[in-house]
Amino acid sequence: MKLYDIVFSPTGGTQKVSEYLTKGLGEKAITIDLTDSKKDFHSIQLTQDDIAVISVPSYGGRVPAVAIERLSSMKVHGTRAVLVCVYGNRAYEDTLVELEDAAKQTKFQVIAAVAAIAEHSIARQFAANRPDTKDAQQLFAFAQQIQKKLSAGNSEEPVIPGNRPYKKAGGAGVVPKPTKECITCGVCAKECPVQAIDLENPKKVNEKSCISCMRCISVCPRSARKVNPVILSAVGMALKKTCSDRKENELFL
Repeated sequence: MKLYDIVFSPTGGTQKVSEYLTKGLGEKAITIDLTDSKKDFHSIQLTQDDIAVISVPSYGGRVPAVAIERLSSMKVHGTRAVLVCVYGNRAYEDTLVELEDAAKQTKFQVIAAVAAIAEHSIARQFAANRPDTKDAQQLFAFAQQIQKKLSAGNSEEPVIPGNRPYKKAGGAGVVPKPTKECITCGVCAKECPVQAIDLENPKKVNEKSCISCMRCISVCPRSARKVNPVILSAVGMALKKTCSDRKENELFL
C-alpha cells in the first residue's frame, strides 16, 4: 500500500491541511503536485491497495477547473480517497460535491471528506495563521479515525453536503501585477499553475487565464507582485461580515 498526497495548493494553506491528515494516517506520503503545469499526470497510476488524500482550495465555492482536469487524467483503479477542500473562512459551498463527483468519475473510492479552514489567499487578515494548533490536533485525530475505518474494512461512503448542479463559477477578477521591484527573474512564470504569466516577459499577464490563486505573490523572491490595493481593500470590505467569525472544520466519515 502507498499513501498519496494529491494536492493543489498555490499558496501553501491547502498543503498544510493535507500534511496534518497524511501524518495522522501513519504512512510517508508520496506527493503529487497538481499545481505543476509541466507534469504528465496521464502517466500516474494508482491501485486498489493505495490510499489518496486529495486536497484542493475552494475558489468561489468551486474546485479550480485545472485541478479537476489534472486529477481526472490519472489512471486510477479503485483507490480509496479522502477528499479535502480548504477555504478562507467564508464558505465552501459546492466544492466538496464537485470534488466527489470528479473523484468517482476517475474511479476513486471515497471513504471520508473534510472541509477545513486556512488563511484566505487574497484577504489574508481572514483566518490568519490557520490551520492553527487546534486545527492540527483535530485533523490529526480525524485521520486516525479514518485509519480505523480502513483497518476495519469499512468502505462506506460519507454523506457530503453541496448542490448539483453546482453554483456558477465566477471569473478571476483579482489579478496580481508586477511592481517596480520586479527584475523579471521568471520565478512567477515558471510556477504559475495555468501559465498565465509570459515566460519571456513576466510583466505580461494573461488576465483571462489567471485563476487568482495568488501563487505568483507567494513565490516571488522580491515580493514584487501585488494585488491593486484599491481592489484588495474592496475584497476585504466585501468579506468582512462573513469571514470575521471563526468557522470550524467539518469532518465527514
